Amino acid sequence: MRIFTTFFISVAMMSAVNAAERPNFVWIISEDNSIHYLDHFFAGGADTPNIKALAAHGITYDHAFSNSPVCSVARSTLITGCYAPRIGTQYHRRSVMAPMPEGVRMFPAYLRSLCGYYTTNRSKTDYNAKPGKGVWDESSNKAHWRKRKQGQPFFHKASYAISHESSLHFSAQAMASQPTRHDPGKIKLAPYHPDTPTLRYTHARYLDNIVKIDEVVGRVIAELKEDGVLEDTFIFYFGDHGGVLPRSKGYAYESGLHVPLVVRIPDNFRHLVKEKKGSREKGFVEFIDFGPTVLNLAGADIPGKIDGRPFLGKGARTREFTFGYADRFDEKYDLVRWIRKGRFSYQRNYQPFNFDSLQNDYRYKQLAFQQWRQLYREGKLNAEQRQFFEPRAAEALYDIEKDPHEVNNLSGDPRYSDTLVLMRNLLHEKVTGINDLSLFPEPYMVSDAMDNPERFGRLHAARVARLVDIADLQIVEFSRAKEGIESALQSNDPWARYWGCIVASSHGQAPQDLADLIEILALDDPEPLVRCRAAEFLGITGDVDPRPIIKAALKMSKSEVATNLILNTAVLLQDGRKKIKFDGLTREDVNHSGRYVEARLAYLSGRKPPAKVRKKKTKKG
Repeated sequence: MRIFTTFFISVAMMSAVNAAERPNFVWIISEDNSIHYLDHFFAGGADTPNIKALAAHGITYDHAFSNSPVCSVARSTLITGCYAPRIGTQYHRRSVMAPMPEGVRMFPAYLRSLCGYYTTNRSKTDYNAKPGKGVWDESSNKAHWRKRKQGQPFFHKASYAISHESSLHFSAQAMASQPTRHDPGKIKLAPYHPDTPTLRYTHARYLDNIVKIDEVVGRVIAELKEDGVLEDTFIFYFGDHGGVLPRSKGYAYESGLHVPLVVRIPDNFRHLVKEKKGSREKGFVEFIDFGPTVLNLAGADIPGKIDGRPFLGKGARTREFTFGYADRFDEKYDLVRWIRKGRFSYQRNYQPFNFDSLQNDYRYKQLAFQQWRQLYREGKLNAEQRQFFEPRAAEALYDIEKDPHEVNNLSGDPRYSDTLVLMRNLLHEKVTGINDLSLFPEPYMVSDAMDNPERFGRLHAARVARLVDIADLQIVEFSRAKEGIESALQSNDPWARYWGCIVASSHGQAPQDLADLIEILALDDPEPLVRCRAAEFLGITGDVDPRPIIKAALKMSKSEVATNLILNTAVLLQDGRKKIKFDGLTREDVNHSGRYVEARLAYLSGRKPPAKVRKKKTKKG
């Protein structure tokens, strides 16, 4: 008996030693806020003394980015360490859950299985990938590190919705009856926002929310101190992506991607990092790097099949540039890729006619969004304020030091031609290097790739590269692009024809022979999504009424996802310069229904979307 007792005491002592050798981790995540709302990062932001206290005892990262400007995609990137367009997790909200890539687990699972960590999540997950087993010891709104075994190291992730977009879904009555702590009259508005009492109040109210987040940070610090583990614990404070005033969350700009990040370094593990207390790091870090950084500090190996790398600990380094992406947000489709290097950002709009303000029901619950659009319709905005409602350039280059809100596109300025080419090439290498699955329309990805999206991308790498080359015909003069567009329109690959139509729409023109070819596709192509894109071109150029073609494509649609994509084009044409009305579309015009289909049909007809959606039975055959 004494032998067994001695054995268990020895094991317990070894566990205690191992625990003492491994730091704890706490992630404090504020939802929907970029650097622009904290004065620690940006002039005019809220004062955040608790976050500043973390910074004084650690590191401020001046260039931290979320990869995606929206919740589920950003969080999927964060938890997997993988770029979302490479592994099929790039759409918000997901139409189908993606499997984790072969040989990859969500990183807390490595902490549990390899290092003995107690992992807790309070409580938001919101991933587009299937978690698998063994990720969390507890994931709930009551999860806490205090439930671990004595001496067990822990990883605790906590999200706080105080700053979430929904906090700004207030009424006009609330504006009148609920004063803000921050003075709306002293707010520094972004130049693209109209200077109205509504925008000022909304901004001030959001700064109040950031102060509340700072108070949460203070409470977490107090709990760690009370438990005697503060100096054993790395504390990461960061936003889960940008937001949340108009033109931030959901959009691939600094306002949607550039997040605040402060890491407090515990005294007992200061030997693990080379950075000094109170330092500010200028190198770039991305969400894909956060998991590998924790694993590195915990002494675990970094999985070989992920995209991230550690920015703290042994062998750590920051990046020279960062990569961002925006795809579907709820019912609103777009395709944007983004690079930030040094003081410049580069935005590649693969559907430049798809103006930023395109209807999204959740966006327009905010009074500031509603008022901004109304002022545009009334012709009361200046040039910078109108940009949100107008077609974009296929590529944009911004000097963030001179133009932090990205309103002055330098892509056409010959003084920046070398920088433009550099950024363009970086983005091309990134998109082709990850086999970006968004070059295929989402319905095809769902039907053909979702068993193993990462493998599908690898097997179709040459095809993706070919589609990227077609899409890049947008950024050359039409005279040089014409031959490539014609070849794409005549391809046996439906997605080459699909992109050929998009490129033609991007140029907004085509000689009669190409226009005739696109009209033939609109009427006869066997793929309804090609017909839809052909109709889009015809509607943008005004050559042919696109409505009968859109209706035919809806009847041919093979899924709810495809139906929503086709209806996105209808909304684009209705709200675009031609104002082509689709108010005659009804449920009888679609074979598939669902949440987003109903939202689109309601908007097109001027109705409010129903609170509950009744699925329409799909016709067999």
